[in-house]
Amino acid sequence: MKYKSITVTARGGLDAVRIVERDLRAPAPGEARMRVLASAVCQDDVAIRVGNRPFLRKPPYVPGYSFIGVVDALGDGVTEVAVGDRVTALTTFDSHAEVVYRRAADLAPVPDDIDPVTASTLILNYLVAQQILHRVAHVRPGDTALIIGASGGVGTALLQLGEVAGLRMYGTASPAKHPTLAAHGATPIDYRTQDVAEVISSAEPEGLDFVFNGMGPEYVGPGMGLLRRGGMLVAYGAPQGFGDFLKLIGAMLRQMVRRDGRRIRGYGTHRQGVESFKQDWATLFELLRDGRIAPVVQRIFPLLEATDAYALLESGRVTGNLVLVAPELLDQQPGEPGL
Repeated sequence: MKYKSITVTARGGLDAVRIVERDLRAPAPGEARMRVLASAVCQDDVAIRVGNRPFLRKPPYVPGYSFIGVVDALGDGVTEVAVGDRVTALTTFDSHAEVVYRRAADLAPVPDDIDPVTASTLILNYLVAQQILHRVAHVRPGDTALIIGASGGVGTALLQLGEVAGLRMYGTASPAKHPTLAAHGATPIDYRTQDVAEVISSAEPEGLDFVFNGMGPEYVGPGMGLLRRGGMLVAYGAPQGFGDFLKLIGAMLRQMVRRDGRRIRGYGTHRQGVESFKQDWATLFELLRDGRIAPVVQRIFPLLEATDAYALLESGRVTGNLVLVAPELLDQQPGEPGL
């Protein structure tokens, strides 16, 4: 038997993306095999193919940072999950496929009563936002925060979870995306026509408690300048290439020697443990079930039409999330499939 996967065959553009058939094998000992229901598309899926990430996997490879799926076979010795269970995991690669293999100990349960398409956005983007807010920044109600790049997948997650946490928020975005920010109580700032520092200093003369930056090292210095004494900037998201990686490290080292009490922290999912993922996913699933968060899904695409999703993401015309969906779920979705 065979299954199909999206495969990047070379570094470069969309012409390097293929659909490849693979042999369906039995799971190895300790491993589970899942049929993928939904997999969100993220910036790394594009950036790794283009080459804008340090320490890259060489092609050919299957992209896809995370998935929600159903277990359909188990290897010897697996006790953590059973056939028929709905599960999730961070994979970094391999999730944009009809079938995923994963070590059973890395899998987390997904409640059967929540929509797997909407829930797929929680596995990376909302996890990053949840961990930044509560494991790195340790925010409290009434804290002030600027979200640099507030309209993307992690940005909208920070908006929604920041609203749940009771933050007073500001966010940078293009004007067309300002309604999304305002809907969550954030003050939108047009980074093209407005002076961000001027807006913040006028509204928060003592400075901000937090700046959340996923846009690159060039925002570190200006972001630090917006903080109050004792404030924190959290940098997340992989740098765009090895040069930017070195720039980010340099910027962080320079800011660490400041003596004004302002702090900088870096966040990456690779530094966190699987058990922390499982705890935070359980919290996020509960928030979703209770209606306290409502992930923004701009478009859904058939699983094997990932190239169209990548093209839309690369265009910069995305607010929130794009999700690849198994055929059996397409007709169940209220959103607009495809481009």
